[in-house]
Amino acid sequence: MASSKEFLDIVLKQCKDLSSRPMMGEYILYINDKVIGGIYDNRLLVKPTPSAISLMPNASYELPYEGAKAMLLVEDIDDKDFLKNLFISIYDELPKPKRK
Repeated sequence: MASSKEFLDIVLKQCKDLSSRPMMGEYILYINDKVIGGIYDNRLLVKPTPSAISLMPNASYELPYEGAKAMLLVEDIDDKDFLKNLFISIYDELPKPKRK
């Protein structure tokens, strides 16, 4: 099942630094040039960095698609301050992308 543009728009409104790119019916989420997570089957999934795990200790791990690495499910997408803090902390922990 593909994700809806409406669900994506709700998530994007929560953090001005967040952007997305469509990919095979789903959406990859970025801050600047770093992938922090994505929208898969209308679920917000983020990379399980130490800070994300600390901020969401009871979050479930879910697969975005078959064969992928498990990611953390973010259930409360309406708490703007929490999401902004979560996204920025994930961004700060990720390495810079390698140049092609």
